[in-house]
Amino acid sequence: MNPGGATTIVSSAHALDTAVENLLDASLTPLLDEEFIAVMREVETSMRKLEAVKHRFVTETCTRSLAARAGSASPVKFLEQTLRLSHADAVSRVNAAKQLSPQPALGGDLEPELAYVAEAQRAGEISVDHVRRIAQVLKRIPCAADPGQKDLAQDVLTTYARTGSPDKLLDLGEVILANIDPDGTLTQDKDRERMRGLTLGRKRADGMSPLIGEITEPLREILEPLLAKFARPGMCNPADPHSPKVADRTLDRQKLKAASERDNRSPAQRNHDALLAVLRFQLDRPKLGSHRGLPVEAIITMRVEDLERGAGIATTATGGTLTIPQALELASGTRPLLVVLNKAGLPLYLGRGRDRLATPAQRLALIASDKGCTRPGCSAPASLAAAHHVTGWAEGGPTDIDNLTLACDGCHAMIHDGPGGWKTIVMGEDTQFPGRTGWIAPPHIDPTGTPQVNHLHHTGELMAGALNEIRARERSQRERRRAWLDARKTTPTRE
Repeated sequence: MNPGGATTIVSSAHALDTAVENLLDASLTPLLDEEFIAVMREVETSMRKLEAVKHRFVTETCTRSLAARAGSASPVKFLEQTLRLSHADAVSRVNAAKQLSPQPALGGDLEPELAYVAEAQRAGEISVDHVRRIAQVLKRIPCAADPGQKDLAQDVLTTYARTGSPDKLLDLGEVILANIDPDGTLTQDKDRERMRGLTLGRKRADGMSPLIGEITEPLREILEPLLAKFARPGMCNPADPHSPKVADRTLDRQKLKAASERDNRSPAQRNHDALLAVLRFQLDRPKLGSHRGLPVEAIITMRVEDLERGAGIATTATGGTLTIPQALELASGTRPLLVVLNKAGLPLYLGRGRDRLATPAQRLALIASDKGCTRPGCSAPASLAAAHHVTGWAEGGPTDIDNLTLACDGCHAMIHDGPGGWKTIVMGEDTQFPGRTGWIAPPHIDPTGTPQVNHLHHTGELMAGALNEIRARERSQRERRRAWLDARKTTPTRE
């Protein structure tokens, strides 16, 4: 590796940016087809090499302990904040750097964990998708497999990736895994524990959320008998008021038979409804303790005018939304905490007193108003956030509702007076969002120190702002057209 120098690195970055600008500005039309394809391939190769450069940057970030020096919780958080990356992208880069970049050690750099893959990527021969799929296959190789087989699998997958499509790598991986462990005897409990997991995906605009994961045998042994009983045709059918329920002490077989004849749900839909019914039944039983000072129950917020109309949207403490009919149905079947707001809201003042912790009533008010963590860009819902004193308790800040805000554990830890620390203030009456919590980022994120509010839990604000900008542009365009027409009217024309 050429060590280079600071001047070489900086000038190379500038030259790269200049080259990209030239490619953006230049017309592609003069190129012959063969020339265009050759240039396109060359640029793709360079972009693949740049992925290896990014791995080096991440490794250097970790080696220099930049995250700790800036007050960030981890390298992932530092990359998110400094480069404005998504959490998934930052995690992916850190994990990829650990596997594909040489790691510094006392005796010199250690070769990458996936050396064959790293070599191919550095040469620009494979893409990020190739790398990701190879890693997926290698992760599934049992721990008890011979190390030589793991190296062979990596070599075979990388060799194929140099000329093949990423889409076929998983198929090839299945063949390799079947050869390594044909009868499954190498797979051990620690392999299964490593693979276990359930992920509740991001809620879509249509109100649905994907549930993805792999479960272990103990969880399957619990789920199967539950589904066998409560996912039978006719059981726990939300569309049938006469369907047998989880709470029924005894099962009326005639009632079940009649309900099953009316049941047109698919097996997957019956599984969903059974799981919902069992969880709702358990949530209605006061045996789950408390979470952040409130019972483990559904917390629903709605506006009184929506309640009176029977239409509109209610929000939950976990960041979800329900229609008013859905919210009322949930409220009638369980023991939720329901917060109904008037147009102005209801402020609660408890004075400073002796209490440092927010009361349950104050938490309900915060859930209704803040809806989630208030740090800009944080999507953590209210159920994952704690009450935070905007003016610190140690500095004399009262435990009053107008000095409290919601902050998740990770963001709460970022508020301090040391290097990289964030600060919180109450936005003044002369600002765009009076009374909201403003967060001031450290200099490595925002050198201007401008207080910002979190719009993620208040999407109407973003939409209103965008509409205002669109209307302003439309007004400006109309004025320009009017001025142009007026100028045309006053300009004499030739006879």
